[in-house]
Order: sequence, then C-alpha cells, then structure tokens
Amino acid sequence: MTPNKLIQKGSNFLKLNNVKSYMIDSELILSSVSGKLRENFLVNLDFKLNPIQIKMFNNLINRRALGKEPVAYLLNTKEFWSIKLNVDKDVLIPRPETEILVERLVKHYKNKQPYILDIGTGSGCIIISLLQELKKSKGIAIDISNKALNIAKKNSKNNNTFNRIKFINSSICQFNNFKFDLIVSNPPYIARHQLKNLSEDIKNFEPKIALDGGNDGLDVIRKVIYKSRKILKINGMLALEIGNGQYKKVSQILKLNKFREKILIKDYKDNIRCIFSILNHY
Repeated sequence: MTPNKLIQKGSNFLKLNNVKSYMIDSELILSSVSGKLRENFLVNLDFKLNPIQIKMFNNLINRRALGKEPVAYLLNTKEFWSIKLNVDKDVLIPRPETEILVERLVKHYKNKQPYILDIGTGSGCIIISLLQELKKSKGIAIDISNKALNIAKKNSKNNNTFNRIKFINSSICQFNNFKFDLIVSNPPYIARHQLKNLSEDIKNFEPKIALDGGNDGLDVIRKVIYKSRKILKINGMLALEIGNGQYKKVSQILKLNKFREKILIKDYKDNIRCIFSILNHY
C-alpha cells in the first residue's frame, strides 16, 4: 500500500470514530513510523513502507481511533514553539495557547536577561522555549512530580538549555529561595466538578494533577500569586495562564496581592488566556 493510500485509510478510520483531527493525526503517525518528516513526505510520497511499519501504523491508528489516546502520547513527542519535546502520560501535552504566552514574553524581554522561575514546569515547554530565545537568561523549574521533572530534564538536555536551568522537586508552598525577575506558570485551573466534562483524550490520559484546580479552579492560581508576591523582585513580572471565564476573579486576587496588570493576552477563540502583572510593592 502506498503512503498516500495509507494516510487516507487512516484518516477515514479516525473520522469514522469521531476524531476531529483525523487527517493531521494520520499524517503524524505515518511520519513517526516511516522516520520521515511530515513536511517532506507531503511533498514527496514516492517511498515504500515495509510490513512492520504498516503494522505499526495500523496499531497506532487503532489506539487513536478506538481508545482516543492522544497522538502526542502515542508518539511520545510534541512540537512546541520551535522545539521538539518528549512527552508521556506524566506531563500535560503543551497547547498552542501557551505558545502565545512564550511569544509575548520573548518580545518583552528581548535583549534582556531575566532570572526566571517556572512553577509547575511539566514537560518544561515554557522555560526551555524562553531560554532558547533569551540566550543569556537562566532559571529554575519546579514541579511536585518527580516523573514530570525527569521528562523536563530530558527535554532541556535535548534542547541545549540544561546548563542554564536548575530543576527542583517542590510544591509552591515549600519553595522559598531566590528572587526572580520573571515568574511563569500554567497551573491547573479546571474546576473539579468540570473534569468529567473534558474530552476523552484529556480526562482519560492526561495527568489529573495538572488539570485539577480545586473546587472553583483557582486553588493553585491563588497559591502561585501569593508565593510570587514573596519571591518576585520589585517591578518583577508574573505571567500566568488562566482558564475561560476566570479573568475577573483572578484579577481581584492579583490586586489584593499588590500586582498591577500590564498585558492581557487572548487565545485563538478570543478568550483572555494570559495575564502579565507587575509587582508594585510588598
């Protein structure tokens, strides 16, 4: 079977099983099993797959279609910003919305050297991407999950930032050292009662600890803001990703903790997704 027919067969089966991203998923899976870059084989499909590769392709398509297992976990990889990240079920899959946060921070800190803290680093996608662009910056990445930290360390090594990041297994509350120019965080912000409404590929596979924001979705956000007030330098910035409909409540929490909003960032659906705030005084 030709690669083109295999892609079509896979995408048809995914579509039949209500996978919205059926075409790109089929292409990504073929790219992985063939060892060819997706952008290359879409231009040139003049290659052959051996029986083992075809069997692997069919197996992964079935897992995606019938089990709704995310492609990033199937392939253990996810592209984010300009880098390739290793991911598995111990870390949240990086989202395009978080790339918006990275983009704005890179612009804001161009030609500067902020000392950065990444709270709840997960795969390390935020701090690694920032240090890829801000060549003279250094930072610390914390997470309560040792398994997540191991993934982040691997990604940092693969993307040549390991010597500029210190990885620490710590909760927000236990972390008290250092003073930072910039704190970034994409914390859990989904209200506990809403977890059951998430799509199958999220609620059945992604780590609950990275999703569950407590009864109102703001438990971890409150802790991040409170701790940031204590460990940010005066006029330092907190860049925080939030959930849909949370802006007003988060804005109030920021004001109570002496933060002044500087930049609001909307996602692709026009929802306020990130708040950049400046610490005025203690």
